[in-house]
Amino acid sequence: MAARPLTSYKPYWARRFGVAPFLPMSRPEMDALGWDSCDVILVTGDAYIDHPSFGMALLGRLLEAQGFRVGIIAQPDWKSPEAFRALGRPNLYFGVTAGNMDSMVNRYTADRKIRSDDAYTPNGEPNRRPDRAVTVYAQRCREAYKEVPVVIGGIEASLRRIAHYDYWSDKMRRSVLADSKADMLLFGNAERAIVELTHRLAAGESITDLRDLRGAAFMVPSGWQPSDAWLELDSLAVAAPTGDTPVHFMPQPGRDRAGRAEQRAHTVLRLPSFEQVEKNAVLDTHAARVFHLESNPGNARAMVQAHGERDVWLNPPPIPLNTPEMDHVYGLPYARAPHPAYGDAKIPAWEMIRFSINIMRGCFGGCTFCSITEHEGRIIQNRSEESILHEIEEIRDKTAGFTGVVSDLGGPTANMYRLACKDPKIESACRRLSCVFPDICENLDTDHGPLIQLYRKARAIPGVKKVLIGSGVRYDLAVRSPEYVRELVSHHVGGYLKIAPEHTEEGPLEHMMKPRMTAYDRFKRLFDKFSREAGKEQYLIPYFIAAHPGTTDADMVNLALWLKRNDFRLDQVQTFLPTPLALATTMWHTGLNPLKPVLGGKARAVAVTRGERARRLQKAFLRYHDPANWPLLREALKDMGRADLIGNGKHHLVPAFQPGGGGRGDGRRPVQANLRNGGKRPKRRIE
Repeated sequence: MAARPLTSYKPYWARRFGVAPFLPMSRPEMDALGWDSCDVILVTGDAYIDHPSFGMALLGRLLEAQGFRVGIIAQPDWKSPEAFRALGRPNLYFGVTAGNMDSMVNRYTADRKIRSDDAYTPNGEPNRRPDRAVTVYAQRCREAYKEVPVVIGGIEASLRRIAHYDYWSDKMRRSVLADSKADMLLFGNAERAIVELTHRLAAGESITDLRDLRGAAFMVPSGWQPSDAWLELDSLAVAAPTGDTPVHFMPQPGRDRAGRAEQRAHTVLRLPSFEQVEKNAVLDTHAARVFHLESNPGNARAMVQAHGERDVWLNPPPIPLNTPEMDHVYGLPYARAPHPAYGDAKIPAWEMIRFSINIMRGCFGGCTFCSITEHEGRIIQNRSEESILHEIEEIRDKTAGFTGVVSDLGGPTANMYRLACKDPKIESACRRLSCVFPDICENLDTDHGPLIQLYRKARAIPGVKKVLIGSGVRYDLAVRSPEYVRELVSHHVGGYLKIAPEHTEEGPLEHMMKPRMTAYDRFKRLFDKFSREAGKEQYLIPYFIAAHPGTTDADMVNLALWLKRNDFRLDQVQTFLPTPLALATTMWHTGLNPLKPVLGGKARAVAVTRGERARRLQKAFLRYHDPANWPLLREALKDMGRADLIGNGKHHLVPAFQPGGGGRGDGRRPVQANLRNGGKRPKRRIE
C-alpha cells in the first residue's frame, strides 16, 4: 500500500510566521503572532490541551508544520453562532470534532443517566458540550460563515458515518453527514487526508471536487460515480466471506492479481439504504457485516448508502502511517500542557495522561463491543524506539510535577507494539475481523522482543525511577512470550495489573470475540510465578461486562460463582453500552449475529438483555457481595430454579438473610454501610 509521505508537501507560504507557543484561541493571540486570519479553525468539544493524545492538538500542530495558520475554538457556547466567529473567518475551512469521545458517551451513562462530570473540561465541569456535538457545532459554523466549507471528523463522526443505531434515542439514525450538512467527513486517523485536503484547498480546488481522498465520506446525488470506469455491486447479491479463517496464497499461474486489484479499486458496494435498515433487522445486520468486512485498507472497496434521494459515499479507509510518519506526528513542538487560558484549573483527562506515552495505534483484537477498530483500524502503527525514548526525556525535562514515574507506555493495548502479519501480501488480502479470534492467526508474528527491549531502555533513562504499564494487557498474546510476562511482572506492575477477560462463559465470549478463560488461567499462572520470584505481592484486576449480547442470566450466575471462588469483590463494574457501528451494538439492536452470514434465512438469533431491571440484574451478579443486590438476586435465583445458591454456606452465592436497613433490592447502594466478608476486611477487593 503506497501513499504520499506526510512530509513530502511543499510548505504553505504562511510557514514564515513560525511555531506558535500554543495554537491561538483568541484574536489577541493571533495579533501577537502577526496573523491577520486563520487558514483553518478547529472546533472541539474538549478543552484545548497541546499534547498529541488530544486530536485537535495533534492535527493542529501537523497542519502548522505544513505551513498553515491554525486556530482553536474549544468548548464554545453552542446556543448561537457568535462564539464561532471568535477568530474570524477561516480562509480554507472549519474542522469540527466532538473531542476525544463521542459526546453521547461522554455525557450519559450506560443507563442513559446524565453524568455529573466531564474529564475533558476544566475542573471536570459537566454540560460544557451539547448532545451530538458534531452536528450542533457544524450547524453553528455554517451559520457563522455560510460560504466556508465544514469538515467533520474525530471518533463521533467516524462512528456515525453511515446509518447507525443510536442507543440514546433508541432508533436508527441517518449518517451524521446528512444531519450536520457538513461538506466532508474524514474518518479514522485523518493525518493523510487532512494534509492533502488542506494543501489542495489552498491551491484553489473546490471541496466539492475533492472526491478521491482515502478516508473521506461525502454526500452525492443518487447514482453518482467518480467516472465511467467504476462498477457498482449490490451487497445483497455479493457473497461475503466468513472473515474468520487465515489467508493462504496458492500458486496460480496466469492469474492477473494486478488486474483484479485495479478492478477492486474501481468498485463500489451498495449497502442497503437508510430506509431499508431502519425497518428491516436482517438488512441492518447484513449492512453492518459488509461494512466491517470492508475495513482492511489493503482490499477495502468504496461503499455507498442511499439516504432518501441522495447517497452517502465512503472511500476506502486511510493507509496507515509508517514509523517515520508516526515519529513526525508525535515529535511536533507540542507545549505539552493545557492552554494558559485555563489558569490553575485541573483537567482530569490531562492529569491522567500527562506522564504517559502512546507507543502505537490500532488494534487487531476485533472485540465486537469496542470502537477502536472502526476508528484506528486493525493494522498496528508503531513509533520508533528513539522517538519514544526521546518523549520520556521530554516529559522528564519539561512536564511540571514529574517525579520519575512514567504512568504508561502503551496504546489501545499494552502489548501489540510491532506485532504484525508475517507477510505484507497476506495482510493486504486478509478479510478476517480479528487476528486473534477464534485463535491467534498462524500468520501473526507475536514476537514481544522489541517491546521487552523498549521497556529495558525506558527504565534505564536517567531520572526515571519507574515505568508502569497502565494500558490493558492482551494476555492471550502475552502467554506466547513468557519472557515478556517476566519482564512486565518484575519491573512494570505497580501492585495491580489491568486485564479484560470480560466474561468466563463461552457464549458471551464468542459474541464478544474474546479468548476463552484457558488463556487467562495460563497468564495468571505466569503472573503469580514471576511475582513470587520477584518477591512482590501483586494482583490482577479483571474487567467484566454485564448484559453484553449473547449473555444469559445463567451465564452471569456462572461468572458470579467464578468471582466468588477466586475471592474477587468488584466495586467498579460495567454494563454493556451500545455505541454506534460496533458489531455488538448491531446484535443488541437487531437480536441477530453479524459475525455470520444473515441473508437467505441464515440469520442466527442472539440473546439480548434489555430493560432496566434485566440489565440491573446482570450487573448485580457482578456485585454478588453487595447486600443492596441480595433481594434482587434471591428473587432471580428462585425464578431460575437455582435456590440452591441461596444460603449461608461457602458454596452459596447470596445469604438467606438481609442485614438490617442494608438492602432495598433496587440495585442501588444501601443506606447503611455494606457488610463484606462477614464484617471482616476482604482479601481481594478490586476498586
